[in-house]
Amino acid sequence: MVTDSIADLLTRIRNASAAGHRSTVVPFSKQKERILSVLVDEGYIESFEKTEDDNGKPALSARLRYESTGIPVVRELRRMSKPGRRLYVKKDEIPRHKSGLGVIVVSTSHGVMSDREARKLGVGGELICSVF
Repeated sequence: MVTDSIADLLTRIRNASAAGHRSTVVPFSKQKERILSVLVDEGYIESFEKTEDDNGKPALSARLRYESTGIPVVRELRRMSKPGRRLYVKKDEIPRHKSGLGVIVVSTSHGVMSDREARKLGVGGELICSVF
């Protein structure tokens, strides 16, 4: 049984892109759906859709994105806030990943969004993961 479903999502994306797979399937949750939505908006994955796994349970199928040379767009995917150590920041303390080249996914009171959106709206929250 998986204790940290978000870390599982990130690991599946990381492993699938390293292996050169076109897509990966993860068990469904609203939180994962929101995270994938941010990754689509920021251009790290092509798309995702709600499907069913082999047992008929709801799942999310994420279509990964590659450069024209075949190199995965996702180079680094790291979990920031963990179940044993939650990481919350105020609006002024949201870090910039790779000097603004990467994206940090933040869970705020206004929903899950990128660090740029959170700064623009002036809200802080839990730092979920960083992507580059």
